[in-house]
Amino acid sequence: MNTTLMDHATDTITLGSKSFATAAKLFDPATRRSVLMLYAWCRHCDDVIDGQELGFNASPLDSAQAELRLEMLKTQTLRAWEGGEIREPAFAAFQEVALGHNIPLQLAYDHLDGFAMDVRETRYETFEDTLQYCYRVAGVVGLMMARVMGVRDDAVLDRACDLGLAFQLTNIARDIVEDARVGRCYLPGQWLAEANIHPEAIAEPQMREPLAGLARRLVAEAEPYYASARQGLAGLPLRSAWAIASAHGVYREIGVKVSAAGPRAWDKRQGTSGVEKSGLLLKGAGLALTSRFATQAPRPPELWKRPR
Repeated sequence: MNTTLMDHATDTITLGSKSFATAAKLFDPATRRSVLMLYAWCRHCDDVIDGQELGFNASPLDSAQAELRLEMLKTQTLRAWEGGEIREPAFAAFQEVALGHNIPLQLAYDHLDGFAMDVRETRYETFEDTLQYCYRVAGVVGLMMARVMGVRDDAVLDRACDLGLAFQLTNIARDIVEDARVGRCYLPGQWLAEANIHPEAIAEPQMREPLAGLARRLVAEAEPYYASARQGLAGLPLRSAWAIASAHGVYREIGVKVSAAGPRAWDKRQGTSGVEKSGLLLKGAGLALTSRFATQAPRPPELWKRPR
């Protein structure tokens, strides 16, 4: 077993996502290794496109340079998926996961397409447009993670996708101002128009009050996806269900805090404390256990449907 690769993946998630790193410790060792490997590839691709390091200190590239980097990522991903010789740790990590868990190449390409939407400064006019973006950058990650946990049933995969959508809607609400400062906006144009917010003015202090209303709206829109995702816990192995239920609780709590903070939501980066995480891990254990006996409700037909 390549311990150097595991060390790289562990360092990546520890520094790049404290929220998910805590929940990831709950997986059984083999699943945890694959989850961390997949995260390392996702984080690396995101950072390459954004000129970041572990999700921080963005230095936007010009579009031509970013397109070249995107093509490089696609080439390296394909080589890894085909089993070619790989030296870059993030792609070696992806290769191990993709070949070990039969990850469809299209899911990886769909994820890279999400980064392409950033590169091309895609604008999102409707909420469905925003959900399309959420699917590519997070829904497909949920699908790949579920496959790592042994899921092949489409109904359970739908729930995994829903959790990715909920996570990303929460991230968008939390990072609205930070994203606007680097020229990114994932809020639907229709929502901005209704709130009389010009896209170029999102980061302005005087916009905090109407922006808080849109953030609350995003958090509310995430709720049915969080609820749907909970119904998928029964389709996961128990330890995986515990990890996912805990991550579900941690991210959802971030959305609750953004909503409650109102116009002050962006004075600091919203997150959960160590004590709060411990409580949510305990709650996650309860949800994982009760999911073994609960009757699964059908997925609401009005929720956005992933492409097949």
